[in-house]
Amino acid sequence: MQPRNMSMSGVVDLAAVKAAQEAKAKAEQARAQAARDGGAGGISPADLVIDVDEAGFETDVLQRSAEVPVVIDFWAEWCQPCKQLSPVLERLAVEYNGRFLLAKIDVDANQMLMQQFGIQGIPAVFAVVAGQALPLFQGAAGEEQIRGTLDQLVQVAEQRFGLTGLTVDPDAEAGGAPAAPPRPAGPYDALLEAAVQALDSGDLSGAIQAYKNVLNEDPGNEEAKLGLAQAELLQRVQGVDPQQVRKDAADKLADVQAQIAAADLDLVGGHVEDAFGRLIETVARTVGDDRDTLRMRLLELFEVVGPEDPRVIAARRALARALF
Repeated sequence: MQPRNMSMSGVVDLAAVKAAQEAKAKAEQARAQAARDGGAGGISPADLVIDVDEAGFETDVLQRSAEVPVVIDFWAEWCQPCKQLSPVLERLAVEYNGRFLLAKIDVDANQMLMQQFGIQGIPAVFAVVAGQALPLFQGAAGEEQIRGTLDQLVQVAEQRFGLTGLTVDPDAEAGGAPAAPPRPAGPYDALLEAAVQALDSGDLSGAIQAYKNVLNEDPGNEEAKLGLAQAELLQRVQGVDPQQVRKDAADKLADVQAQIAAADLDLVGGHVEDAFGRLIETVARTVGDDRDTLRMRLLELFEVVGPEDPRVIAARRALARALF
């Protein structure tokens, strides 16, 4: 079976946004605790590859995914492609030096996990980040492709979820406890933490203002730009009637605001391509101020998904064609 690449960004929904903010907060707490402890010792390179079963899945994968991206290698003894892929993943886990943790799951001994992940064939490789499962690829894959996928994974884990990985001590004995590297507090950490707390309490207006406060001082702050775009999106869809919004969009194809409202719902529901496509098609039918309004909303939605996401890159090209 040919590898099936998946975007690391996942869908955009309320649970995903909240999970991202909670993961950031947990990562910050872990770094602060490590600093208070004087910097706990790192884990052994041997501990970067672990065997996981159904009994230990919650602790070894779900809970650890709040500290570090966990890559799952579903394999079986009889699977010949697995015997080619697994050693590559194990070697890369050590080479990436704590940027991700590799969990190996024998599907013959853990049928329930195989069913829960919807696996049709092996080898199959997933990632879990902040409790969210992301399919990476299925079937044999070349090392260059694997590296590219892992690079994207660790980048998204750090930028979206604040997960900077584990500290690895080459001299540590296997079985040591993981430790997150301490990080000095940044000049806007208090404001960003206030935004997270506002989101957790459902205070979207407060979160928006907190992110704007950061951007007033540091217009290029990527975390604040992403957080602001997400919070504003959530505020726009809060309390709307989805059925009525979609009916208006279907009945009023020329109504710019109706299409924008429907695109917001598309994105929150995880239908990223639909949201982008709807607005780009409307751009092609409009001129003047309406066209500029659509373009600005698209740029805002691009911020929510992330500039490196392949769907955003493709939509930027399509928007350029529609505009020019």
